[in-house]
Amino acid sequence: MRSVRPPLLEVKANTELKKSLAKAPSRLPLSGSRLKRGPEQMEPALEPAKKRTRGLGPAPKIDTLCPRAPPLSTASQSQGQAAAQRFPRKTGPCPPSTVLKNQRLVPPAPAQKPAASTAPPVVGGKKPGRRPGWDLKGQLCDVNAELKRCREKTQTLDQENQQLRAQLQEAQQQASALGTERSSLEGELARVRAQAEQGQRELGSLSARVRELEERLSTQEGLVHTLQKEQLELQEERRTLTTQLEEQERRLRASEAALSSSQAEVASLRQETTAQAALLAERGDRLHALDMERRRLHNQLQELKGNIRVFCRVRPVLTGEPSPAPGFLVFPAGPGGPADIPTRLSLTRSDDRRGTLTGAPAPPTRHDFSFDRVFPPESRQDEVFEEIAMLVQSALDGYPVCIFAYGQTGSGKTFTMEGGPEGDPQLEGLIPRALRHLFAVAEEMSSQGWAYSFVASYVEIYNETVRDLLATGSRKGQGGECEIRRAGPGSEELTVTNARYVLVSCEKEVRTLLQLAHQNRAVARTAQNERSSRSHSVFQLQIFGEHAARGLKCGAPLNLIDLAGSERLDPSLALGREERDRLRETQAINSSLSTLGLVIMALSNKEPHVPYRNSKLTYLLQSSLGGSAKMLMFVNISPLEENASESLNSLRFASKVNQCVIGTAQANKK
Repeated sequence: MRSVRPPLLEVKANTELKKSLAKAPSRLPLSGSRLKRGPEQMEPALEPAKKRTRGLGPAPKIDTLCPRAPPLSTASQSQGQAAAQRFPRKTGPCPPSTVLKNQRLVPPAPAQKPAASTAPPVVGGKKPGRRPGWDLKGQLCDVNAELKRCREKTQTLDQENQQLRAQLQEAQQQASALGTERSSLEGELARVRAQAEQGQRELGSLSARVRELEERLSTQEGLVHTLQKEQLELQEERRTLTTQLEEQERRLRASEAALSSSQAEVASLRQETTAQAALLAERGDRLHALDMERRRLHNQLQELKGNIRVFCRVRPVLTGEPSPAPGFLVFPAGPGGPADIPTRLSLTRSDDRRGTLTGAPAPPTRHDFSFDRVFPPESRQDEVFEEIAMLVQSALDGYPVCIFAYGQTGSGKTFTMEGGPEGDPQLEGLIPRALRHLFAVAEEMSSQGWAYSFVASYVEIYNETVRDLLATGSRKGQGGECEIRRAGPGSEELTVTNARYVLVSCEKEVRTLLQLAHQNRAVARTAQNERSSRSHSVFQLQIFGEHAARGLKCGAPLNLIDLAGSERLDPSLALGREERDRLRETQAINSSLSTLGLVIMALSNKEPHVPYRNSKLTYLLQSSLGGSAKMLMFVNISPLEENASESLNSLRFASKVNQCVIGTAQANKK
């Protein structure tokens, strides 16, 4: 295989070959004027030469056939110089010779074939020998033929030279383009390095911020542990003082029995009793201050967790339902491994309607979500309530609290809020567990001088109509007569007219109210096409607390909302009467859920106008959605692949809510 030489070397070799050909002397024995004479004029001039030839003997043989130059190629420069040296320089003209009339000149071999023969021209198909010395005309023809071949070679070399110049120009253009491209790539590399350095700086600042927040959190936790330890010490000291007081009272009774014998001793004991009473009062003040500090720290801890939190719960697969494919729902472990609380969820969805250009089905798409807490299907009801117990405590401290259950029909919203079948304490929902917790804490606070009362109501919002689920007797069938009004002129508190508000004080009363509400919703479902899954149910508990000795009052509502199913209407359904009713239900549900999202976004962005009145649901919860409120949303999803589209919509809505932040909460105290 021939090695490819650079265009610049080929041009240089051809140029030197051309110069060597130009320096070679001409082999023409005659001047231009003599070459123009015809054969008749040449005969007289040849006669003396013939005579001299006869007299002197045979003429010396002169080789008039010049060797051919090798064809021009793009080989090395030494080959071009060797081809130029094949034409020797001669100091004199060639001897005259006779020209054969029947001689045919053979053109030189093409320059592109380096292996062509260098034999002399063939006349009549036979290889001629050397011409005699007297054949000047034949020698002249040979010289002319050689001159013609040299000119053709020169023309071929000129063409190749032009081609090489064009190749040189093209190579220079390519070199210029490559230089420009290199400059642009170097600029792009510098820009990418600058971006990488900026990203490293930002990462360093964020890491420093994370470390700072972790240090603050550890400091706050240490303070909480210290206060808890002090509280335990105070409780122990209180028990000690109580024991001492009992002992003093016993001594007092003994002193009164011996009053007649020792008046001085009785006076001393009375003074000690007064001192103990003052000490108890002082201890009571300190205990009250510690309780206020506990409330402040508790609220601060809740604010650190976020005034708007979103939990995701996946219900288990029920009997008779198909098991989902492996990898459909994945719960990635946290940074600390499986021991960390799960906060992430991945849903892998394959869409048969999408495909590639080759006709093959598109690969499945993975969607990742992150929330404050994720409950896998095996999570129990008590684990779920344990996460919201401190939020329920905030309602007792005077902060409005809203807990939503969001998701499509059949995803477990009602089970999360109300629980499963009666009689199984492990399946109790958030509502009965929250009430039990509030009653227990209120009983403990009564020893510190606090008195609490609780008023419960349970309403349903269907197609923007408010219906009382606690109605009894003749009012039971008048579901659409309730309206949302302010409690009084200039009051910010909202109430539902014609709704039943029940004072509750124990778990049994709450269980009775839940059974009544469940019965009313069951009747509504039979009359209105699964109306329970197409309406919002709102359980409200108004909490009122008072400390008579110190003149303190607090009050706040606890709202537990089971939202309607968030599924969309199938566009392929025919619009019959039943489908038109379902369409109106879906439109009302989507409108209220959209308004809820807009209200949360407006509160997060601190907009001057919040669209509470665009929906009965947000208008009813207006006092529990503002800056002094704490919100928690449960997004319930189904584990079935057939519900992947609705589950994905629910997760996206909950993810938007999780990105919102509401300002610092303030307790409603008087």
